[in-house]
Amino acid sequence: MKQKKSKNSGIGAGTLVASLAGLTAAAVGTYFLYGHKDAVKNRKIVKGWMLKAKGEVLEELEKIEDVSEEGFFKAVSAVVKKYNQLKHITPAEIEEFMGDMKDSWVGMQKKTKKTTKKNTSKKTKK
Repeated sequence: MKQKKSKNSGIGAGTLVASLAGLTAAAVGTYFLYGHKDAVKNRKIVKGWMLKAKGEVLEELEKIEDVSEEGFFKAVSAVVKKYNQLKHITPAEIEEFMGDMKDSWVGMQKKTKKTTKKNTSKKTKK
């Protein structure tokens, strides 16, 4: 039997990537702040603005139908531009945030590839 391909598969892929971005950030953040052996120390180190900025990046990503690397970093840049104007945030902190976001993108790509391989290798039964 032939399987029908959905015309909306591109939208589903974008939604999947955005969902994975949110889940990845939440899982990593939770582990870093509560599960790691240095969690108490980590909570003191983390700047509140970084957590808020990551949330704003996720909000920007929800507006994008098909999240690509370019779209991801465009969302990050828009948020960074806003926070870069605040006087209490140093350029070093901005660089740290950008590094975290780059690592998040790389992590999302790895998870997406694993998920895609699993989904394409499964045979559907009717």
